[in-house]
Amino acid sequence: MQLDLNLLTALDALLEEGSVAGAAARLHVTAPAMSRSLGRIRKATGDQILVRTGRSMVPTSRALAMRADVHALVQQAHHLLSAQQELDLTALDRVFTVRWHDALTAACGTALTTAVHRQAPGVRLRLSAEPGSDDAELRRGEVDLESSSSRPTLPDIRHRHVGTDRLVVAVRAGHPLAEGLLNPEDYAAAEHLTISRRGSLHDPIDDALATHGLERRVVAAGPTAAFALRLARETDLVVTLPDAVTRGTRDRLGLLTLSLPLPVPEVSLYLLWHQRYEDDRAHIWLRDLATETVQALFAPTDI
Repeated sequence: MQLDLNLLTALDALLEEGSVAGAAARLHVTAPAMSRSLGRIRKATGDQILVRTGRSMVPTSRALAMRADVHALVQQAHHLLSAQQELDLTALDRVFTVRWHDALTAACGTALTTAVHRQAPGVRLRLSAEPGSDDAELRRGEVDLESSSSRPTLPDIRHRHVGTDRLVVAVRAGHPLAEGLLNPEDYAAAEHLTISRRGSLHDPIDDALATHGLERRVVAAGPTAAFALRLARETDLVVTLPDAVTRGTRDRLGLLTLSLPLPVPEVSLYLLWHQRYEDDRAHIWLRDLATETVQALFAPTDI
């Protein structure tokens, strides 16, 4: 029987996605074509590979046993076939999806877009809103590069630490808290605004205050840093947020920045990508450029 190496790629996609439709979307083929590939794989291996359970499909025990080896073989094949190809940025025609926190996009999305267009005019950049901590889009290849404040837990998600930020307090000009040195008691007594896409009125600041026997009153939750900072400019609400990634917006709005009067951990910033892009030269270029752009935010400053 003649070996068709294309079946390895199809098998890798089927085992990662766990469905014919998901594997077809990932490899940009039709579902019937992927179904035919699954049939050929079953015939070649003598195993069902995926079996239906209710409305979903689950891998067989043999499929689970071979999944790591299949993925490694596909990665090695891609590396061997592309190792000698030089990256020509002037001829690169590709769409990259970058999903960053809204504050990070506001801080350096313009610089990244400008740099990408200058170096690779044929590349299109899609800056996507960050929905949360779901890594499914990364694993499916729908997102090329993502930001996160924590290291990934999945073994197939790669990461790079690009900076460490500190939390600061932002208030409007003339705010009562701006008079004198801010202490934990006055900070807790103010009315606060949290930043949460899910509308949470509690964040780690509340835990830090609790260790000092203090409790603050959170009167609102905003979905983005930009919204929170605009609201802080128009009201006496206090917002606590990362310094470097919001500095430009705070300055444009004329907000005052105060030191947080609590010992809290600094905020790490990571860039995440799926392991399938680890040796992809175009992706390496993108993440190196993104790293350079983001790290420019972290030059030391004094409040």
